[in-house]
Amino acid sequence: MENWIELSTIEYNEVWDRIYGEFTFEPSISNFPSFKVPNPFITYDVSPYLNWSGDSDTYDEIYNDLEDKSLLVFQELTQKNEYMYALDWQHPGYWINPRMEFPKSEFDEWTVPIFPNGDYYFFIHKNLEWGLLGHPWEETITIFGKELIKGFEKHQPRMFQKILRQG
Repeated sequence: MENWIELSTIEYNEVWDRIYGEFTFEPSISNFPSFKVPNPFITYDVSPYLNWSGDSDTYDEIYNDLEDKSLLVFQELTQKNEYMYALDWQHPGYWINPRMEFPKSEFDEWTVPIFPNGDYYFFIHKNLEWGLLGHPWEETITIFGKELIKGFEKHQPRMFQKILRQG
């Protein structure tokens, strides 16, 4: 078994069709939010970390904390051999298994980063029951689904401090 399995063209089109339809996804650099997720959801303002002015070691600690805790929550919500989506808008999408190794790129990030530092990055359950949606222009991360919210309440990333909206 491997991780970061690129979606086929059919899988890619099917999942994005569902996201555009079910989440009324309308990408925008100025009209926010760009998607409507089901209740319950929480949208966190992560703008201080996109416009970081502190030292790089602290930033790395906070970024790694987000990766580590997200992975832990994804592991708690998936079965041993279960895969979920890792999507980068208008770029290849992947099947990932949170319980397997997560190799990093030459930029020390996952193949699809967890932090929206330039594009929409979505980590979503295969049935779209829950997910983490990063919005680069609103500078937010939205989590939806009761179980995912509970998981992040249990394993609170340092980055999740300021709630912008919830439903």
